[in-house]
Amino acid sequence: MSAYFMGLDNGGTAVKCVIFDDRGCEIAEASVKTPVLSPRVHFEERDMGELWEANVTVISACIQKSGVDPSDILGIGCTGHGKGLYLVDSAGAPAYYGIPSTDARAESVIEAWEASGVSDGLMEMTLHRPVACQPLPLLAWLKENEPEAYTRIRYIFEAKDYIRFCLTGEAYAEITDYSGSGLMDLVRQDFNPRICEAVGMPELYCKFPPLRNSYDICGRVTPEVAEMTGLRAGTPVSGGMFDIDACALASGAISSGDLCSITGTWSINEYVSDHPVVHATTKNSLFCVPGYYLVEESSATSAGNLEWFIHLFGLRETCKEGSVYERINTLVNGISPTENTPVYVPFLYGTNESGRSLAALEGLSHAHTVGHILRAVYEGVVFSHYTHILRLLENRDPPAAIKLAGGAARSRVWVQMFADVCGLPVETVEVNELGTLGAAMSAAVAVGHYRDYHEAAERMVSRGELILPNMENHGIYMEKYQRYAVVARMRI
Repeated sequence: MSAYFMGLDNGGTAVKCVIFDDRGCEIAEASVKTPVLSPRVHFEERDMGELWEANVTVISACIQKSGVDPSDILGIGCTGHGKGLYLVDSAGAPAYYGIPSTDARAESVIEAWEASGVSDGLMEMTLHRPVACQPLPLLAWLKENEPEAYTRIRYIFEAKDYIRFCLTGEAYAEITDYSGSGLMDLVRQDFNPRICEAVGMPELYCKFPPLRNSYDICGRVTPEVAEMTGLRAGTPVSGGMFDIDACALASGAISSGDLCSITGTWSINEYVSDHPVVHATTKNSLFCVPGYYLVEESSATSAGNLEWFIHLFGLRETCKEGSVYERINTLVNGISPTENTPVYVPFLYGTNESGRSLAALEGLSHAHTVGHILRAVYEGVVFSHYTHILRLLENRDPPAAIKLAGGAARSRVWVQMFADVCGLPVETVEVNELGTLGAAMSAAVAVGHYRDYHEAAERMVSRGELILPNMENHGIYMEKYQRYAVVARMRI
């Protein structure tokens, strides 16, 4: 019998479904954009019913495109953006809007916690300082501003755990996601009522679903969902994992010391470690491989900035031939690193230091073209990643290569820029949708098709090209980075 695994990825802007075979080859893919509502500045929301409907749509479309018999899909794994908040009531219906990780409404909560010392107490247990887009500050905001919704809460979910709940009707909290959300005590590696008590919300402790590992079977597809999607009723659904774990795993970053950068809406920069690293801006979470942590430096400052520019300038509409991304790469490549491009600070969604930080385009002149501005966006995104990578390297030696995943990894121009700025080789992978592959790998391990993630990685991960840095360009970029750092500091 053929063996196939399905990965579902609920990111900040889109839902993706991919069916893989047991060698990691993509059989079929389907995706849809999921609208994000912005009722006010710093507020980001999504309709949870529409989000589930989007998942039904992509699952059905992917099965149809694949030609795969649903009975040959041995398991399903879910991944999605971390942080944010997805709540259901006692009937299993949404208790409020879903809140993605780009929301900053709870920044005032964080300021109060910092002033009162609450953040210090939380850091002792969670091993990182809280940020506005995490569940606890969002729940504190909700209790104060939307008390009716707050009282309806039965379960507190992360994005992918909500989708798994919809697939199976069973509520679980998968450990990689919740350990990075500020809800778990990483010293005890469990939920701790003291965390809820520390923020004045002890009633929340009974709202957490039972904890499970990424490779545990956490329910099976219900007959109702099978009828809606074309899936086989009873198909096992694994715990799945935080998208930063899924991308790290699918890029081959699985051993201690491996460093991975993920370029999506968020700039995720992380390495696998056998111990946590406690730092003012560094986050720790439990890795999907038992006994290891992901040490993370991140902010919502990555390739999502390019999508905003594409929409703002109507670049898709004006691109008459070929891909808009090919056109952009041509424009960017036509501008030398030595040219005096503007400085772009990619803070459209704030930073890890302040959710109220604003983006900036500094140093424009009449001589600048669209190509100069797009190169500035490319450079600004890379400089943001580099800032985080420098902080990670304060606690470890440089890696042999940075494993690069996400949207920027599909652009040879952007990948070369990453290598040149960092002064390190950059390795890409051949799979386009790393998040869904990592999720599918969790399903393959959960059903026993592979013994563990090491075996799954050996069989399902395909290494891509190794891009070496141009050290002459590295020197040029270091001068540009100093300009960037000055402007960025002014915007925080």
